[in-house]
Amino acid sequence: MAVAGRPNGGAPEEGDNVEEQNYGVLEEDGLEDQLDHHTIPHLSAVVAAIENEDVDALRRALDDLNDMNIDINEAVEDSDTALHLACLYGQLPCVQLLLERGAGLEIKDEDGAIPLHDACAGGYKEIVQHLLSTARSPYLIKRMLETVESEGDTPLHHAARGEHAEVIRILLAAGADPKRRNIYGKTPVELLDEDSDTRRIFEEFDSNVPGIIS
Repeated sequence: MAVAGRPNGGAPEEGDNVEEQNYGVLEEDGLEDQLDHHTIPHLSAVVAAIENEDVDALRRALDDLNDMNIDINEAVEDSDTALHLACLYGQLPCVQLLLERGAGLEIKDEDGAIPLHDACAGGYKEIVQHLLSTARSPYLIKRMLETVESEGDTPLHHAARGEHAEVIRILLAAGADPKRRNIYGKTPVELLDEDSDTRRIFEEFDSNVPGIIS
């Protein structure tokens, strides 16, 4: 496990006070044993801070990355960036800090998903709204809403699959295409059960934009 602030991750030098090193985040609840083996050592503190929703620890970890000239959009776990993980875990304060520090909204993981996919899949409406608000540009928002992962799912597909009604409303209001089909030929509404209450959202939208409900 690398020591924060020591780029080569080597052992403490003579005279170092190990207790003063930035081990705290990794030692909590034995979290250092739970970190993915594929996590780059210098990024482990970022993962741990996000998992613990410890914004202060995340701020320190990001400062360390900046000092070592490590990109905030570097994959921290498998192919996920820190922003992917924060959205996956529903950690709004961490998402806010990462975006303030320049985390990319359109960085894709190995499946082609952007952070918005993760937030929608989890039903985290505050995070979804914050991601879209941060995008600001209508063109960027459009690209995010139209981004598809390996199975052709848009963020709206992910929200529909989880029956996250409020997230679906936010996405539709932002311009998400309810007629977009994934590689299995399914539109978002077709992922819902016939008796699902969430279908009513699409039915209401269909009254203004006919053709969504077949």
